Amino acid sequence: MNKEERLKQLTQMQYYVTQQKGTEPPYQNEYDQHFEEGIYVDIVSGKPLFSSKDKFDAGCGWPSFAKPIETQEITEHFDTSHGMRRVEVRSKTADSHLGHVFPDGPRELGGLRYCINSAALRFIPKDQLEEEGYGEYLKIFE
Repeated sequence: MNKEERLKQLTQMQYYVTQQKGTEPPYQNEYDQHFEEGIYVDIVSGKPLFSSKDKFDAGCGWPSFAKPIETQEITEHFDTSHGMRRVEVRSKTADSHLGHVFPDGPRELGGLRYCINSAALRFIPKDQLEEEGYGEYLKIFE
């Protein structure tokens, strides 16, 4: 399936977030308080982005991660929208807007907080990684 076909399958919120640099409401999203073992992939490309091993509750209302699974799938861009100075995080393959990265994460986890919209993600539970084609990521949970 090509990108155009995948975009047509997105919900209104998923499209707004990933394609129009939108932000979903805090505390009212699927993965903010979700801590099951598994990985989070780009809702558009399916590329692995984050692991539950690096997820923490930042109390900000959105899923927060200390680091991406593979840094080459994340791009960072300076963002001055809404009168703020911050760093936007996008997925490299699909160029989806994911959220922002801030330098206020837990020091013991590296000090970064990737604040990511649930609408930009799809969760793959650990016990489904193999059947979904992500078996190589099982090693994260060993």
